Amino acid sequence: MNIKELLLNGKSFLELLKQFSIDASDVKIQDEAMILSQQESTRQEVMKESICIEGKNKDGIINFFGTLHYNLLNQLAVFEMQGFEQVASVR
Repeated sequence: MNIKELLLNGKSFLELLKQFSIDASDVKIQDEAMILSQQESTRQEVMKESICIEGKNKDGIINFFGTLHYNLLNQLAVFEMQGFEQVASVR
């Protein structure tokens, strides 16, 4: 299971997307493959990473910055948002 799927299992992340009118299919976690490979190489159960999550809505792109707390063994992930930026789409 990937990190995006784990985050979508939680109500708070879905609420965040809803607040910004972002559909779950329009969400991309930057460097997700690298984050997952790092956990496999360190074999730690619980990890914490600073990440950027990119979401798209009708107004443009929104980048969420924060900390991802995750445990792939128990299939749990929480995103702690620290800020965001909105980039308007060019029309």
